[in-house]
Amino acid sequence: MTTTQPADLPFAPAASLTLVEQLAARYTERIAQRLLAPGARLPSVRECARRHAVSPSTVVGAYDLLQARGLVQARPQRGFFVREHPGPEPGGARAASGAHRTAPAATPRPAPVDATALIRSMFQAQGGLPAPGMGTLPEAWLDAPLLQRALRRVCAAPAAWLRYGEPAGDARLRAALAQRLADIGIAAAPGQIVTTVGATHALDLVSRTLLQPGDAVLVDEPGWAVEYARLTRAGMRLLPVPRGSTYGSQADGGPDLVVMEALLKAHRPRLYVTVSVLHNPTGASLTPAAAHQVLRLAEAHDLTIVEDDSYAWLAPPHAPRLAQLDGLRRTVYVSGFSKILVPQWRVGFVAAAPALAERLIDTKLVGTLSTPGPLEQAVALCLEQGSLRRHAERVLAQLDAARARTVRLARDAGCRFVAPPAGLFGWVDVGTDTEALAQALLDEGWLTAPGTLFHATPRPTTLMRVNFATAQDARFWRRLRQLVEGTRRHS
Repeated sequence: MTTTQPADLPFAPAASLTLVEQLAARYTERIAQRLLAPGARLPSVRECARRHAVSPSTVVGAYDLLQARGLVQARPQRGFFVREHPGPEPGGARAASGAHRTAPAATPRPAPVDATALIRSMFQAQGGLPAPGMGTLPEAWLDAPLLQRALRRVCAAPAAWLRYGEPAGDARLRAALAQRLADIGIAAAPGQIVTTVGATHALDLVSRTLLQPGDAVLVDEPGWAVEYARLTRAGMRLLPVPRGSTYGSQADGGPDLVVMEALLKAHRPRLYVTVSVLHNPTGASLTPAAAHQVLRLAEAHDLTIVEDDSYAWLAPPHAPRLAQLDGLRRTVYVSGFSKILVPQWRVGFVAAAPALAERLIDTKLVGTLSTPGPLEQAVALCLEQGSLRRHAERVLAQLDAARARTVRLARDAGCRFVAPPAGLFGWVDVGTDTEALAQALLDEGWLTAPGTLFHATPRPTTLMRVNFATAQDARFWRRLRQLVEGTRRHS
């Protein structure tokens, strides 16, 4: 008879590998999977020994082995850290002494955070347990038959697929999107809409059209790690604007306008990339008053605002958008469907002023030639028939119930929400460093999203983002509380 093993198997003293080698192999795998990001600190020798039930000498031996493999580096009085570019040194293992070492080749400026570590941690399932740090809806909540029906209808007439699609995107989808935008108060003709391969591609399209390397860009902080990394790797200078994240302080959930105005005066940034509705990770939304103040600053300082509304289908239809108030004069509106349909259906779009829309088409043609017409036509069909709207209504009902349960479990575990719970994500203060906590939880198969991943410059924080839909398991919150209490006892 077989038994189910825990997500992270205990070390086996009688195995062919020594305990030192087994522990080193575990951390080697995590570094390879980017679940331990470059620059991340490994647990202290004492903490690692306690966590894995081995002796401190075993941990020292494992860390030495990781260092010899070029995966980590020791920093005096600070501990062991994952190397920025982990991997074996040329010529195999490090020589015992005096080996000649060539200067490292010049590399592009690193991103301020390891965005791929965040993505991998959010989208990889491990050990069969729910992933409280996941960035999408659970698979069970998605409507596969809806998509299958739409694709079957589209596939009945495949002749149009034999040539490139329209430069701006499928005309049927753009017409349906114009109606969808009108429903949420944004006036945009089909000619002002350009389809993209997901919302991230839409953001990239805008920045490649409007920016040059070296330009300054305002970004929300906390904010989306992938956007930080994308802009930095394109050579932009990030100017973080603090977002309201505590009850009673910047209660509108908006940016710190004092900081924003000072950055505008000092650096004259070209763009402000922001999430005004259901901000990731805090879940906050702008009030109309805050939105008007942001637009006033944009007008005074000749600033273009890129409004990322990726969670539009999870938001109340009356939520004020900057693009609605501004009429797409100084705003560029970006959204997509991966958060409500399926992540692999990479269909997104940009809505902008007519002249800018033409420039975006030119950039799109250079980068991708066209976007996938069959998928765009299937999304158009879902919009036209109302099936996407009905699916979203069912999801919202499930999400409301999940949010209520998760909030109750989190508070029972001693955690505090620092922004009003709304949308898919909660921004939670657990009372201890969440980066270290994330590694301890990973040992047991729980994938989380520690707060440091949402800062332009990573720093220790007691905050963590949770997905309300995937954090409903009471076992997770019980274990979280035990680890937090254990950390306090050992501090």
